Amino acid sequence: MSENTAPTVLFVCVSNSGKSVMAQGLMRQCAENRIHAISAGTHAKTAVNALSAQVLAELGVDISGHRPVQLTDTLIHRADLIVVVGTQAQLDEPTDGTPIEVWDTDEPSLRGVDGIERMRLIRDDIAARVHDLASRFDGQAERQRDQIR
Repeated sequence: MSENTAPTVLFVCVSNSGKSVMAQGLMRQCAENRIHAISAGTHAKTAVNALSAQVLAELGVDISGHRPVQLTDTLIHRADLIVVVGTQAQLDEPTDGTPIEVWDTDEPSLRGVDGIERMRLIRDDIAARVHDLASRFDGQAERQRDQIR
């Protein structure tokens, strides 16, 4: 990543229809053009989860047009950071040294919370993590600018 190039974060979950695409949409809203957010699934489905789209729409984030993407070596090699959203997805592909974070996200269904309320809690957990990640990248960019001066 050069000084003038936005870092690429690849969000990964199993299906690329829920958690990873929510993280992608939230990062695009939060970081705008400072961070390039992409997403993929280890076993991509054919459509976005309707409840995921609904709870993001509540925040003004539209993921309704997203089509789930299968994880590939090409996507892995484009990334400056890979974030596995949830603990179900397993990366079988070599990452060639690309840093990986695993977000052990909230699973409200384990507490008996389902439906739209479940999805809102998952969204809020992912949103907090996305904002933290964006802040870390912003801090890193600021330190790099200070070193150049």
